[in-house]
Amino acid sequence: MMLDDLTDEQKQIVNAAQEKFKDLKERTNPLDEESLNLIFGEARSMNGWQGKEVSDDMIKSIYELTKMGPTSTNCCPARFKFIKSEKQKQLLKDSLLPNNIDKVMTAPVIAVIGYDLDFSDHMGKLFPHMDVAPMYKGNQEFNHSAAFRNSTLQGAYFMMVCRSLGLDCGPMSGFSNELVDKTFFENTNIKSNFLCCIGYGDSAKIFQRLPRLDFDEACEII
Repeated sequence: MMLDDLTDEQKQIVNAAQEKFKDLKERTNPLDEESLNLIFGEARSMNGWQGKEVSDDMIKSIYELTKMGPTSTNCCPARFKFIKSEKQKQLLKDSLLPNNIDKVMTAPVIAVIGYDLDFSDHMGKLFPHMDVAPMYKGNQEFNHSAAFRNSTLQGAYFMMVCRSLGLDCGPMSGFSNELVDKTFFENTNIKSNFLCCIGYGDSAKIFQRLPRLDFDEACEII
């Protein structure tokens, strides 16, 4: 949709959004080195946790920021199930690989990050200016790839938000998706993507940082 196709009211809304973003860029600076270290440079995946609670209000705050990350046609397919109670943790336990059990069961919160294959049912709300739902509903392979890809993106946003707010993360894929889906998403069209433990990490249980690929090994400017 082009700007010329909008009504006067829609144009006013768009102009206001443009001015708001322009003002944000003019009055803020890029993150400093310490902030970047908190999120990326010195952040670590956690294997153990302090006995400090993560409140429901904190979890809601995390989602409120996570949901603002971009997705294809604003499709927002990720669905988050936050496991806090001992009863629900025990239900999750059977799906975990043995070497993941301790670090998951001791985490204050385990986020099951899934993707809703019926995400296009919400496109009228999420992308109201154009009917894109048929594009997904009419192509099962495209629908699945969009749901999986964008929920993975949203999972990454989730971890960045957690770290930005002072929490630590322990993401993992060492579990049975089939068992998790049966236990937590039965009778839905939601499928699990990955797990991410969140809380306040125990620095005594981290190891040395593993190497990463150098720029020339992973990138090419053409």
